[in-house]
Amino acid sequence: MNTQKKRVLSGIQPSGNLTIGNYIGALRQWVEEQEHYECYFCIVDLHAITVPQDPTALREKTREVAALYIASGLDPEKVTIFIQSHVTAHAELGWILTCLSPLGWLYRMTQFKDKAAKQQQESVGAGLLNYPALMAADILLYQAHAVPVGDDQRQHLEFTRDLAQRFNSLYGETFVIPEVMVPKAGARIMGLDNPTAKMSKSEESEYHAVYMLDSPAQVKKKIMRAVTDSLAEIGFSDDPERAGVNNLLTIYQALSGQTGDEVMQQFAGRGYGDLKKAVVEQVNSHLEPLQARYNQLIHEAGYLDGILARGAEKAAEMAEHTLNTVKERIGFLPNRSRR
Repeated sequence: MNTQKKRVLSGIQPSGNLTIGNYIGALRQWVEEQEHYECYFCIVDLHAITVPQDPTALREKTREVAALYIASGLDPEKVTIFIQSHVTAHAELGWILTCLSPLGWLYRMTQFKDKAAKQQQESVGAGLLNYPALMAADILLYQAHAVPVGDDQRQHLEFTRDLAQRFNSLYGETFVIPEVMVPKAGARIMGLDNPTAKMSKSEESEYHAVYMLDSPAQVKKKIMRAVTDSLAEIGFSDDPERAGVNNLLTIYQALSGQTGDEVMQQFAGRGYGDLKKAVVEQVNSHLEPLQARYNQLIHEAGYLDGILARGAEKAAEMAEHTLNTVKERIGFLPNRSRR
């Protein structure tokens, strides 16, 4: 691999079901990035346990996400795919950075405040509060130059940048300060039943999201029931009242590869039923070959395990190098034991 390439890191939690929002907003863009960057893509299972998880389901979902990475087009010969918990340096650096994180910074995190507000204060796990320090460790271990993030994670990346700068100021230049990699315009996919909220893989509503492993019939049922409005006019708009139509057009444009003007011309004078049917066709045309590849991978346990093992080995080599530098800088004695 060309070491002159800038390094990118990202990951997805193995909880819930991956949606077409994950596919359009993340996975498809990662596939493009693998041609231009040195890429590390992990399945962030340590982050998943900030809320309770069923052990059997967590194992199954971890393998599912790994298979969907590859089925979406990530090439294990070009990128490093690994499971976060398989590289112990993540947890070690996460603790070190937690100790360096001011409590005020953590309490200001919008995502923590939003999730904590839905629970009783006493039941909120400390992991939810300390999540940003572990995310910072994920990024800084690999000296990532850029991190592709959506709007909901921008604050966490700013936290990572601030924490890296703080460490560098206290202990000397150690970490690369990562930049935000802005997703392409139109990559933010909203809920079909509530187009004012981002499509979520953990939402329980049956008609909220199209999942990457939904059957063609399920895809059609969900999209045909998607929220629109009473104006019966198809066009992109910033008007919140038109969010449903805008979301369907965004999905269609992202998958068809057309420009906004081309999409507008195609649907000029047509009805919402035509738009929904066209979206169904686009979604299924992308998901059907992806699912065929996924079904091959998920039944080839040895092949998938081999990719994850090689990925963890390569990731650990780089992560341990960074971690050892951090330990030396903060004053830990080196470990002389034989392993």
